[in-house]
Amino acid sequence: MAYRDLREFVQKLEREGELKRIRAEVDPILEITEVTQRVARDKNRVPESVGPALLFERPKDSRVPLLVNTFGSVRRMALALEVGELDEVAARIQGFLKMETPQGLFDKIKMLPKLAELGSFFPKTVKTGACKEVMHHGFWKKKFAGSSSVIGQSITLDGKSREIIGVLPQRFHFLDGNDPAVILPFKWDRNKTNLGNFSYEGIARLKPGVTMEQASADIARMLPIVSRAFPAPPGFSAKLFDDARIGPNLRPLKTDVIGDVGSTLWVIMGSIGLVLLIACANVANLLLVRVEGRRQELAVRSALGASPYRIAGELLLECVTLGFLGSALGLGLAYAALRVLVLMAPNGLPRLNEIGIDGPVLLFTFIISILASVLVGAIPIFKYAGVRLSTGIREGGRANSGSREQHRARSILVVVQVALALVLLICSGLMIRTFRALTHVNPGFTQPAQLQTFRIGIPDNQVKDDESVVRTFEAMRSKIAAIPGVSAVTLSTVFPMDGNSSNDLVFAQDRAYSEGQIPPIRRFAFIIPGFFSTQGTPLVAGRDFTWTDIYQKLPVAIISENFAREYWDSPANAIGKRIRVATTDDWREIIGVAANVYGDGVTKNPPSMVYWPTMRVRFEGQAHDVASYTAFGIRSPRAGSEAFLKEVREAVWSVNPNLPLASVHTLEYYHTRSMARTSFTLIMLAVAGGMALLLGVVGIYGVISCSVSQRVREIGIRMALGAQQQSVTGMFIRHGLLLTAIGAAFGLVAAAVLMRLMSSLLFHVSPVDPITYATVTLGLLATAFIASYLPSRRAATVDPVEALRAE
Repeated sequence: MAYRDLREFVQKLEREGELKRIRAEVDPILEITEVTQRVARDKNRVPESVGPALLFERPKDSRVPLLVNTFGSVRRMALALEVGELDEVAARIQGFLKMETPQGLFDKIKMLPKLAELGSFFPKTVKTGACKEVMHHGFWKKKFAGSSSVIGQSITLDGKSREIIGVLPQRFHFLDGNDPAVILPFKWDRNKTNLGNFSYEGIARLKPGVTMEQASADIARMLPIVSRAFPAPPGFSAKLFDDARIGPNLRPLKTDVIGDVGSTLWVIMGSIGLVLLIACANVANLLLVRVEGRRQELAVRSALGASPYRIAGELLLECVTLGFLGSALGLGLAYAALRVLVLMAPNGLPRLNEIGIDGPVLLFTFIISILASVLVGAIPIFKYAGVRLSTGIREGGRANSGSREQHRARSILVVVQVALALVLLICSGLMIRTFRALTHVNPGFTQPAQLQTFRIGIPDNQVKDDESVVRTFEAMRSKIAAIPGVSAVTLSTVFPMDGNSSNDLVFAQDRAYSEGQIPPIRRFAFIIPGFFSTQGTPLVAGRDFTWTDIYQKLPVAIISENFAREYWDSPANAIGKRIRVATTDDWREIIGVAANVYGDGVTKNPPSMVYWPTMRVRFEGQAHDVASYTAFGIRSPRAGSEAFLKEVREAVWSVNPNLPLASVHTLEYYHTRSMARTSFTLIMLAVAGGMALLLGVVGIYGVISCSVSQRVREIGIRMALGAQQQSVTGMFIRHGLLLTAIGAAFGLVAAAVLMRLMSSLLFHVSPVDPITYATVTLGLLATAFIASYLPSRRAATVDPVEALRAE
């Protein structure tokens, strides 16, 4: 029996001792050839043997192993041909060459086995064959319960038998999209391949030392070769592709996977950094108060011989210890919060499944803890570690109101906290305004949560004719329409924001094109009557398709409003105009103009659309065409529920049980996904802004509270001299509001500068939006008033007699 593949032959050679594996990394430049040369021409070997076959498992800079000297011996050639000796093959060939003409019936019968064997030598031509496929780990577990015997089995996909040749590891994820269940090889028919199909994307790994510019230059060199090697599609000319000036579009894979999310992450990282600075300022303030209370202790220790360096070291050790304890607690909270954030995160964020706390995160946390602890601890150390003996003992002997220098340091830290908190709050406010602006954009459809969509396709080998495809889908549509709660059912190759698109040139009959000029590319959708009403897209001029247009294959089209205004200034003027794609196509009359639909998300301009009937003749150079792979849209308040989807599947499978439903989502899913980055950024900045506001309030409260505690004697004297409670309370409130106002002034200036860096994240909102700035500032002042008022009330309860007696 013939070998199934090269892998099986390699295993056979290894069992027979005819192959050696080289697992060390080997350089393909001269090193592999030198090893092969020495093994194949070993003088100590007998003439019949020229060394074993060599399998280099790790060629340098290559992921593909290399097999050499495979047929370097008579023994290995015999194993390849599955004979004991090569002479057996020669004898069989001679037997066929010496066949004599049969003389009678019995001689002819005797020759039948040889003729049958001879017939098996010729290659067979088949219309279909078992395709190879690789299966994803998740699908393998779900469909085959993780059975290892799946290799070699065949399954039917799109009406074709396909052999399973491998299962991908669980850690494999395809770029940033949904993991595919199966991966199929590309197959092209060279005789049917034309220019113009730019629907595919390729992934390549650059050789070491090769830059992106060099690779782009190489592709640019090959593009003219491709243009000459393949014909233009019917209805188009090769000159059209020359005029298009097609060029290379190489880019790092990272750009496609994460896009411009880097700018968003830097904004979030910066906001978290500001929160950290606010927390450091807050802790530094508390440490200042704590160390002030230990001034006499530090002075006494200094008097007893403790050096300033020893005192500073002990204070720093306390800060670092507190920093590590806080970091450990923070990691625990982060682990729990991370799970919540990942669950709350909307669809559409890249690499969401890879977010977690790992080694680099722990190392980063450790480094930040050290730096933050040293930064916070340095402030009281520089201020009090070298306190003079007389000053410390004298000031520690009696209660006092605190020096102006002590109050100044704490006040500066509070101003810094308020300024940084205001920056974060303005950042959050701008994102809230952005999200509000996004939600107020009319996307071109209504009630997306009630529009259920799914994709379905009829394999080519099941398509009898174009009309049978339409009637099959029409039967499914009728079955789905009978489900309780369904108000409308439609079909389209594209639904807004679902990531699918078909694009091509569109010529207008009443427009002249100069030499070398080509018209703009438009996005296509192939639909049935009732699509616009089901989706909730209004027609601003003209009419919708009818079933007569579909079944009689009339040359009609509907365009979007922006297309109509671009070419004919108004939707009404576009009615009756004619357009086509290829020069061999019929001119198609524009019978309607639909409102613009934000097909790529509300943050991008709506694409210029052309809607064609689902069944057409003489279109894009083809004699006839039909959309056999399409999507259903179902309008129902039950959309998205499992019970409803179960009824939909039963309705579809009652017409054809072999057609699976794919991409089963509501239109709300795609709409929400298009705003995923903005909403997630809003959540993160809101969390950061809330933390900053809380820390700022705590800082103001702590400073006023500490000031009240240290100025009890002063308060008692003031009240003994006739000061009213309201004036005493107002004195502290004014102090808190003054610090807040100074911090807010600095924060407004900083925000006006820094917010321009996040302008790419904003939508219809200015980086210096006055409403946001005013609202946030007033809110911060109101919060600061409350934070100042609460500790100030204690000042009004001070008894002058008790305060003076305590002195």
